[in-house]
Amino acid sequence: MNNRHVYVVSDSVGETAELVIKAAISQFNGNAADTKIKRIPYVEDLGTIKEVVALAKLEQAIVCFTLVVPELRQGLIEEANSQGVVYYDIIGPLIDKMESAYGINAKYEPGRVRKLDEDYFKKVEAIEFAVKYDDGRDPRGIMKADIILVGVSRTSKTPLSQYLAHKRFKVANVPIVPEVEPPEELFKVSPKKCIGLKISPDKLNDIRKERLISLGLNDKAIYANIDRIKVELEYFEKVIDKIGCQVIDVSNKAVEETANMIQNIMNGYN
Repeated sequence: MNNRHVYVVSDSVGETAELVIKAAISQFNGNAADTKIKRIPYVEDLGTIKEVVALAKLEQAIVCFTLVVPELRQGLIEEANSQGVVYYDIIGPLIDKMESAYGINAKYEPGRVRKLDEDYFKKVEAIEFAVKYDDGRDPRGIMKADIILVGVSRTSKTPLSQYLAHKRFKVANVPIVPEVEPPEELFKVSPKKCIGLKISPDKLNDIRKERLISLGLNDKAIYANIDRIKVELEYFEKVIDKIGCQVIDVSNKAVEETANMIQNIMNGYN
């Protein structure tokens, strides 16, 4: 495999093709460095393809490609055949097989893997954001968030934040406690980004009692006292009135249902 040349032609970056080529080269004796791989990315015209094939002929090189645009793919195949250049279509035959097997047409859009990667990293970023700005840990997150959830303890703020993060929303949540003044950022941000999470006193009482029991604590604690709960909810109403944001009653709703309602609200503002 000494002094061999491989041209990588792609209508995107060409990373996929290069990785496949390196994997194949590793199956032969000698160092991968003995084979020179030249990547030709973002190919958009037949003129470039003809130039690459001409160079490949001079160097007795192989042309490997990941061209998803049908005209470019067919153009390279025809040019390579006419020049007697060895070529290998890395992705085309698989797309053809999938179209046949699934009965659907491919999009034929270059760079879709990179777009999917970007989508994945946006999701990870949103999840990390939700963790960092959970439960009012850092009020600076309020100004950076796409959505701010406001509610008393045990109104599903954290699970909602995580669920919405998987939908690529950056979510901060703020607990409302009568003895603690809400962060001033909460009243500076657009109320359209805020969602108040309302709950009935009896439902909240049941939830908090169950929480205390699961922790091995006395369910008669002030945390689950109905009078205390009513005080908290009255204070919550005052804060929400001051913010002027929409409110969702989560008393009998699953996290998924509430999250869908929040998404619909946000999409209505966009």
